[in-house]
Amino acid sequence: MTTDIVHLRAPGNWINDPNGFIYYRGEYHLFYQYFPYAPRWGTMHWGHAVSRDLIHWEHLGVALFPTKDYDRSGVFSGSALEIDGKLRLYYSAVKYDRPNPEDIHVAEGDRFETSQAMVISPDGRQFDNWADKRQIIPVLTDPAVGDRKDTRDPKVWREKNGYRMILGSTRDGAGRVLFFRSQDGENWTYANQYASPELGRVLECPDLMKTEDGYIFVGSPMGVTADGLSYADQAMYARADFDPDACALSLREPLSYLDWGLDLYAPQSTLDKNGRRVLVGWMRMPRPVENWPDGRGPWNGMMSLPRLVQVRDGRVCFPVHPDVDACFDKPADGLAPLAEYKPVRLRATLREGDALNMGGYRIRMADGRIEADRSALFGGLQGCRLTASTPALEGDGCRLDIFVDPNLVEIFVNQGEYVLSHVVYGLGTQLEGPVEEARTV
Repeated sequence: MTTDIVHLRAPGNWINDPNGFIYYRGEYHLFYQYFPYAPRWGTMHWGHAVSRDLIHWEHLGVALFPTKDYDRSGVFSGSALEIDGKLRLYYSAVKYDRPNPEDIHVAEGDRFETSQAMVISPDGRQFDNWADKRQIIPVLTDPAVGDRKDTRDPKVWREKNGYRMILGSTRDGAGRVLFFRSQDGENWTYANQYASPELGRVLECPDLMKTEDGYIFVGSPMGVTADGLSYADQAMYARADFDPDACALSLREPLSYLDWGLDLYAPQSTLDKNGRRVLVGWMRMPRPVENWPDGRGPWNGMMSLPRLVQVRDGRVCFPVHPDVDACFDKPADGLAPLAEYKPVRLRATLREGDALNMGGYRIRMADGRIEADRSALFGGLQGCRLTASTPALEGDGCRLDIFVDPNLVEIFVNQGEYVLSHVVYGLGTQLEGPVEEARTV
């Protein structure tokens, strides 16, 4: 069975959104949108991987796949919840109005309908896609409630008086979130909605996280960047207030990018084994990786490092999960372990004018910001953002924890005050600059 260390990759072919992220029966379960036939998007399945430590991931193959009329065109994104000892997977079920005659994995004219469905597993390992599926929210027919096509990605959680679900949706070209409530996790009624111009034209993959001081809203609004490069859809967050009885949401502040590299999308969170909020996101890749040493074949898509979600001094921070940080316990000779396909953690302190060159990937501090440049590693790729930067930092220097993988660089600034992550291709093994420590797993 295919395994991954630190970063979960597509086990061949294509992955996108993380789904059903949960700690259940002593294991972390991470499902993901999966097209098993080619390294491109298509009719969605749910792939499945498990880990006991958030570091060593074992792929278990396909968990969910289309079997019903209502999900015959795809098992789209969703979440997981344990109820009465069983694992319930909630997902969006897609049915194309008409498949493209030349490619049945694509809807002709992008026309389809979406409902919400559920699968119950007795143990998190067995999934009966015929007997244990049920449709729990039919296709919405009232546009005042939600969109027939673009209502999706249920995130479900437990409240003291039952269960709540948040869904992404749209109306008249403006994104919104919908709330449903249930007493048993199976029978759902519409409760409320929230709309804002900040939610793009469609809101995808919403998440709502309770903290000691209110809530944190995370979502992925579509069409929020307008530079014509790479991706116009971005993962964003804001502190929020939420009344679980009325299902009334309000944001305390403008939405901000969750990751300043702008490659990360569709994050999902859960509670770890110690009750801490942990989040992972999909790292979008503009082309497949063709050659990988374990023989998995061409693959496209990988997950970010697990990150904690914290509120420190009134601001939301995303430091790397401490269990992941602790696994980098062996001294490394610069970036040389990348030749063995082993990830590396670097630590450095940068001040104004300082710079690092990591195998062609360049980081510097200029005008109080951390700037990253991958242009030397993106030869021949058109329309991609090659540079990125954080907002201006306070103080005259900052601490960087940099996690380097052959196809991904993640920069944690001041223990998650900001994070900047970039997909890379052709990363070298030479290191130049003021690195204080280099370690590997």
